[in-house]
Amino acid sequence: MKLFHGSIEEIKVPRILETQRLLDFGRGFYTTSMKPQAESWALIKQKRFSGNSDAIVTVYEIEDSVFFAGEFKVKDFQAADEEWLDFIVANRRSYNPHPYDIVKGVVANDSLYSTLLLYEANVLTKLETIERLKTHKLFDQISFHNNTILKELKYIESYFVSKNVIS
Repeated sequence: MKLFHGSIEEIKVPRILETQRLLDFGRGFYTTSMKPQAESWALIKQKRFSGNSDAIVTVYEIEDSVFFAGEFKVKDFQAADEEWLDFIVANRRSYNPHPYDIVKGVVANDSLYSTLLLYEANVLTKLETIERLKTHKLFDQISFHNNTILKELKYIESYFVSKNVIS
């Protein structure tokens, strides 16, 4: 399986960085199976740095068997459902680590963030939040949460992204 990582630098050797941001699936190295999503992330990260950096997508290969052979603990959210919502809200509230090596599921990107904030503020119920999320086009993310699993990602290539690539 090919996976893509959008950033402002080429990352030949993936690593988990200490971050101040609370992320959907906790501290980890985030990828997607969707090339346009990685390109979008790279451009968003470039914009955060005032456009003074490159937008780069790094491409990796990982064996499909890693996800189901039983060697690693994998959590696979098939949809934006109650369990998924509880998981990402818990991760966005604290740095408490979860027991998974890999987490797969839909991404709650910036366009969905306001919906999640309304839920966290108890303005929306869980059901209302999930219904609102269904109206958005959801992309996938696959996060890796320790150095052992990161060794399974094999670097293929990197390429620059320009604003006119994304439609």
